[in-house]
Amino acid sequence: MPVLTRLIPSPVVVDISCGAMDQLDGILADQRISASGRLAIAISGGSGQALRTRLEPALPLADWYPVVDGTIDSAVKLADDIKGRRYDAVVGLGGGKIIDVAKYAAARVGLPMVAIATNLSHDGICSPVSILDNDNGRGSYGVPTPIAMVIDLDVIREAPTRFIRAGVGDAISNISAIADWELSHKITGESVDGLAAAMARTAGESVLRHPGGCGDDEFLTVLSEALVLSGIAMSISGDSRPSSGACHEISHAFDLLYPGRSALHGEQVGIGAAFAMHLRGAAEQAGLFTEVLRRHGLPVLPEEIGFSVDEFVAAVEYAPQTRPGRFTILEHLNLSAAEIRDAYADYAQTIRS
Repeated sequence: MPVLTRLIPSPVVVDISCGAMDQLDGILADQRISASGRLAIAISGGSGQALRTRLEPALPLADWYPVVDGTIDSAVKLADDIKGRRYDAVVGLGGGKIIDVAKYAAARVGLPMVAIATNLSHDGICSPVSILDNDNGRGSYGVPTPIAMVIDLDVIREAPTRFIRAGVGDAISNISAIADWELSHKITGESVDGLAAAMARTAGESVLRHPGGCGDDEFLTVLSEALVLSGIAMSISGDSRPSSGACHEISHAFDLLYPGRSALHGEQVGIGAAFAMHLRGAAEQAGLFTEVLRRHGLPVLPEEIGFSVDEFVAAVEYAPQTRPGRFTILEHLNLSAAEIRDAYADYAQTIRS
């Protein structure tokens, strides 16, 4: 008989609730992730240190490892520091950089990884990828999906609102990424994983259509779930395709062409997704994207994140080089700089009217 099901790599625990962090020791013990409490916990020097003071009494057998930045060197150092110490799991407690460092270090030493997000700036919190800075700029490294995902809404509300807004941009960009994936299927014959696409699209639509705002627990729950589902969709497909298309190519181009000047990832991909929708001729969806981005206080024009029209045109022209072999609306149209400039002028006029 043929095998009619497949195993889906996903966390065994997803806890999104108020006060979740205070139950961490019980969550990990109940799920047999760490019955002994022997944990290696990676933290940032700022908010992470404050949370250490709060959590340390409940985790007396844990060791705490400050992480200075989101580089490959920091991830390798963390792996070297925890190697051979008989931990049950590695915990990443913080924002995206800390979680990415912890995911890579855990993979390097062969331990399960627990992600505890303190902000919702992007969908990497539950993805099988670590984005780490290296000597060539920034690299993507494949890692196992976190075994547990904990998001304490009380902690999330304390994060700068800008980081929550950025998560909105990353979540709704899924819809543009799926459109690119389906375009590639039509033009190049690339296969589309229907389950991964459905999960990523549903995650994006749930945020796009939700009437709430960043101070609303119901909205924060939906956004948290969307970012987790986006990460699981990537695990299902085996790559970032469900959540990364022209929108992310444009963002990566900003990062590479203008290092040190780039905005938050979610802010950049939000603009990229809206512009990509405009390039597709999907005027209604492009309009809805910009309406929702504006409602949440996100930028919709490159000038709102410090880039000139010339710089934006250069980024869009360069964008396909950031993901060789990936086919999106940018590769399909293959626009010249002059054509990109004309398309942007039309986009900007449309959203300003």
